[in-house]
Amino acid sequence: MGLGIVASARAVLRCFSDAARSTLAGRVRCFSEPARSMPIHSLFPLRLGALAPFFQTFLAGLVVLSLSRLGLAIWHAEAVSAAQGWGQVFLSGLRVDVAVMSMWLGIPAALWLLLPASWSARGAVRAGFALWLAASLLVPFLLEVGTPPFMSEYGLRPNRLFIEYLVYPAEVGKTLLKGHLLSVLAATVLGAGGAWLAWRTVRGWLERGRVPAGRWPLRAALAVAVVLAAALGVRSTLGHRPMNPAMVAFSSDATVNSLPLNSFYSVAFAARDWFRSDPGSRIYDAETPDEAVAAAMREALADAGATLVDDPGIPLLGRWPTERPARPRNLVIVLEESLGAQFVGHLGGRPLTPNLDRLSEEGWTFTRLYATGTRSVRGIEAVVSGYTPTPSLAVVKRPLSQQGFFSLADLLRRHGYDTTFHYGGESHFDAMRGFFLGNGFEHAIEQKDYVAPEFTGSWGVSDEDLFRRADEEFRRKHGAGTPFFGFVFTSSNHDPFEFPEGRFELYEQPAATRNNAAKYADHALGVFFELARKSDYWDDTVFLVVADHDSRVLGQSLVPVDNFHIPGVILGAGIEPRREERLVSQIDLAPTLLALLGIEDPTPMIGHDLTRGEPGIAGRALVQYDNNFALMTGEGLTILEPGQAAERYRFRPGQPLEFLGDASDAQERRARLFALWGTVAYERGWHRLPAADATGKGS
Repeated sequence: MGLGIVASARAVLRCFSDAARSTLAGRVRCFSEPARSMPIHSLFPLRLGALAPFFQTFLAGLVVLSLSRLGLAIWHAEAVSAAQGWGQVFLSGLRVDVAVMSMWLGIPAALWLLLPASWSARGAVRAGFALWLAASLLVPFLLEVGTPPFMSEYGLRPNRLFIEYLVYPAEVGKTLLKGHLLSVLAATVLGAGGAWLAWRTVRGWLERGRVPAGRWPLRAALAVAVVLAAALGVRSTLGHRPMNPAMVAFSSDATVNSLPLNSFYSVAFAARDWFRSDPGSRIYDAETPDEAVAAAMREALADAGATLVDDPGIPLLGRWPTERPARPRNLVIVLEESLGAQFVGHLGGRPLTPNLDRLSEEGWTFTRLYATGTRSVRGIEAVVSGYTPTPSLAVVKRPLSQQGFFSLADLLRRHGYDTTFHYGGESHFDAMRGFFLGNGFEHAIEQKDYVAPEFTGSWGVSDEDLFRRADEEFRRKHGAGTPFFGFVFTSSNHDPFEFPEGRFELYEQPAATRNNAAKYADHALGVFFELARKSDYWDDTVFLVVADHDSRVLGQSLVPVDNFHIPGVILGAGIEPRREERLVSQIDLAPTLLALLGIEDPTPMIGHDLTRGEPGIAGRALVQYDNNFALMTGEGLTILEPGQAAERYRFRPGQPLEFLGDASDAQERRARLFALWGTVAYERGWHRLPAADATGKGS
């Protein structure tokens, strides 16, 4: 082999002679002759030539997927240009394509290397590998062929809806044959041609890619390297989390966000969610009809004082009458990471929050506010969307809620607000970026957007950097006369608890502790409000400071209620200091904020407007702890467990739950209806706004 390489090298050098350079044809012949004179694998000292068919298939797949993406991008050129996304579409697209081809080819390539040389020459073995290589090109190709008609109908690449349609082949077949016959014929012709071409091509590649005899240790080592490289390609990052659709989302246009994906990846991701799907809150009750759940929620909302609005497609829409201020008020929500009541002085916790404690004396302070869950995405779905908790994945990460799902941003955008998500880390975490941009947020400011931050830790820039950048944006937008909604999500109070030194007196040693991080988060919050008070936007802005959840929500009881107790303070424009002693849920905050802004559009939220003080308003909270659901009222807790009878408990802060016995039929039914609503609303697409009219507002 070594002599062959030397001879080939000499032949290549001869190509640089004046005579060989004289014509293009001469140069091509000169370079091609040494390549034809020896097997391709002899160019690789570790016999990498055996992998040539897989390399060629890999590159062919990238070309096919990239060309399809180019066509789709040209089709949507105006939207891509508006999002300034040409580079993002193709660079991120290449990343997704590498992941898909690595998924298809990594393991087969390693198996090919480990075959005995005699086996690789057998017709059946080669046919099997050829079939797989052809499929790795054909299946993605066919999905790309089917993408334009699907995108014409739904504005997105094939997704979970595409899979759902496969469950109904008769109906879909009739629809395609009657309404899309030309598309079916074109797809059939292209599919057949693609299958023939793929099969012929990979068969030829395999004929030239022989498995070398001997050298088992080297082949085994190379096989391991191939598997590791493929795993890295599929994962597409060395970071904490593998690539996902949210990681490549960059626009508020959902169609543009789907372009960096390829349709195989989009369908595969949806299929993973499909097979991972669960019955949601139906683990408590699989028999109550969806319409009965909606009717019960309508009744509860009406009893609380809301005006119900009829819409044929959305069974639950409520409006809370309010007064519109003389000029639009801005809204800023600060969602504090992991700041449970145990860290908050004015709620009886450790003395770690002097700034928040001062704010609690100046604004509307909720003393009995409870989080819906134990993850940031649970807090997000409750505070931003007013969505009730379920035992399923949070809707921030679920496919049916990535577009057209209700959020404050969607509603406020209809009223002319600028809507921005501010985060110090990577916004694709927990699929936040995709969810926000698909549901009303126009911008997402994240770690890469901070120029020369003072401090950067594992979870991104410090809270001080986050707040200073947010303040700059708020000043700029207010100066331009644009009402704005800023959703600011902190991250410094997160394990491993990294923050700048010398900002405050540590609560304990060593520095990197949960308590010190909570105290730093409060320090940064104080910095923000000091800046805000000196700004022009202060008098025109409603601020909400609230935690997403407590940290380490652990407990021996079915639902450790104390660890769901969180702080919440509303202050700013028109807010008088007061302490709210009613039992309040995170889902009540969004309707209350809309009332303070003077916006009374109908929404699908079942939360209560707390500005209304009539008896019966609020006085309940919904809590999800793993697969256990609790409905809290002034009379106690009703706790649901899968497959178990509902139980009643008495709750006193700081004390274990006191078991009172089995819940009554009425208590159990009420709890189950509240638990079911989130699952039903998600699956039926009921947690959304009515279609906008010509002015952009709800009809």
